[in-house]
Amino acid sequence: MTSERVERRLAAVFAADVAGYSRLMGADEEGTLARLKAIRTALVDPAIASHRGRIVKTTGDGMLVEFASAVDAARGAVEVQRRIAEQNSGVPQDQRIEFRIGIHVGDIIFDDNDIFGDGVNIAARLEGIAEPGGVCLSDDTYRQIRGKVEIACDDLGPQTLKNIAEPVRAWRVQLGGQGAATAQPGSPAGQAPALALPDKPSIAVLPFQNLSGDPEQAFFADGVVEDIITALSRFKSLFVIARNSSFTYKGKAVDIKQVGRELGVRYVVEGSVRKAAGRVRITGQLIDAATGAHLWADRFDGALDDLFDLQDSITRQLVGAIDPELDRAEIVRASRRPIDSIDAITELYRGLPHVHWPTTPENNDAALQHFRNAIALDPTFPNPYGGAAMCLMWRRANYWPADVASDDAELLRLADRVKELGTDDAPTVSSLGFALFHNRVNCEAGIEMVDRAIRSNPNFARAYISRGWMRIWDGGSDAAIADFEQVMRFSPRDPFSFVLMIGIANGHFNAGRYAEAAIWADRSIQTFPYFIPGLTTAIACYVEAGRLADAQKVKAAILRLSPGWRLPPIGSGPIRHLEISKKFREAVLKAGLPE
Repeated sequence: MTSERVERRLAAVFAADVAGYSRLMGADEEGTLARLKAIRTALVDPAIASHRGRIVKTTGDGMLVEFASAVDAARGAVEVQRRIAEQNSGVPQDQRIEFRIGIHVGDIIFDDNDIFGDGVNIAARLEGIAEPGGVCLSDDTYRQIRGKVEIACDDLGPQTLKNIAEPVRAWRVQLGGQGAATAQPGSPAGQAPALALPDKPSIAVLPFQNLSGDPEQAFFADGVVEDIITALSRFKSLFVIARNSSFTYKGKAVDIKQVGRELGVRYVVEGSVRKAAGRVRITGQLIDAATGAHLWADRFDGALDDLFDLQDSITRQLVGAIDPELDRAEIVRASRRPIDSIDAITELYRGLPHVHWPTTPENNDAALQHFRNAIALDPTFPNPYGGAAMCLMWRRANYWPADVASDDAELLRLADRVKELGTDDAPTVSSLGFALFHNRVNCEAGIEMVDRAIRSNPNFARAYISRGWMRIWDGGSDAAIADFEQVMRFSPRDPFSFVLMIGIANGHFNAGRYAEAAIWADRSIQTFPYFIPGLTTAIACYVEAGRLADAQKVKAAILRLSPGWRLPPIGSGPIRHLEISKKFREAVLKAGLPE
């Protein structure tokens, strides 16, 4: 009998696989693998991370995920299935990649980063009886989420599962429905903890429906919404939720009151976009999230070349409905001039989805080309200059192949041209400023541009992220932490919150508060355990906090994720503060990471 202690814990286990995987591979092996990888990267992994799941392992056609909470597991599963269903809407039935998901809450054995036991086996068997595109819950899971998750479930009764001794009562999630998880009508809806309302009018703009009849036009509808969010955020008298949080509701049937509680806002905007034959129709409605009452609704029709005028009309009417006393001068200041080419807007919108977090060098290069096309079509249109700068920054950040001298020269040309345009557009100047600093092309100019973006648009979350990281790289602490905390309020459901958490960890590290730094590193890893820069920061925090065993575990995780990874030479990254750079590097090297 072994004396080695077995580590056990209670967890929600999420098991998933691809329905009909062998058939799909037989029909098109390379295409299936490419589509599966794209869905995992763009939809599945971010959804799991946003609900604090840890992917334990993957197989060719499936994955095993651990959650600390049944509520998180259920919400993550529903989000995955709804996102994939939206992605499949224009795909022939015989080519669709559809997951089946099973969830069980139970005791598991944890060993060498893997999990075992009946808790795992039951989840895997429930996945086997789920429908393609469906979610099947054990009774233990259902009892944990009842009244807490905004879904309805069908009782499947006791199910005899292979190699499981006793029948397991199972529940099928109604993915098309809305309401609290319940088998009986009338149960109370789930209540997420409400955020306190800001001390000024607060608003969130949800993704608009694409009514163009062409799934390829979804990028256009998303671009329209992103522009409306940016236009509203120019008003200093409003509090506007960031794009990253608003877009977590994309493709979902939402309860406006729940959205208001989750985002901490008084007002919510919904709408739709139809683009056809050189014209565009945008509808919008403003809803009081506290009462569900509709305060304003209108329809805007015009030629595509009038798109920005239409967006500005929507913005003015929304602001007028929220705050009739708003200074007219502020409305004038927040308006934009029209641009010369709708084709330039279309190219901008095609590139935007890849700017926030490009997954491959190919995606990044494609986005950069879209931005260059937009600049060529209308050199006076400022927005694509910022997009192009971000693509050049991502090349450097990810060490993707590039001509460094050529990229730096292009960044300087972009910055000079934006200076000539005299724009204070926050997305443009903050993106350019951050790229100038990160790529060490002109750090002082970069700082000035990001500060200017925040002065012109104090609601723009990305500018605070940029300033927070620049302060970290200059050795800052509390001011940087304040920037990241501000972003967390602007974007309380941000799928990339782990980046903010690791930024706060860096702030505490810079200040010598290593125990606090390690706690924030823990939170970042729990949220998303595959962000190698975050894992590297965690190692430095753990070493300085005396948590050497944890540092070794994270080092092993980095080398599993990227066996060829090496610590970059000192001075090759964006950190300007020499003493911080040396301290960070010494801590990481103590853990044995290879140079």
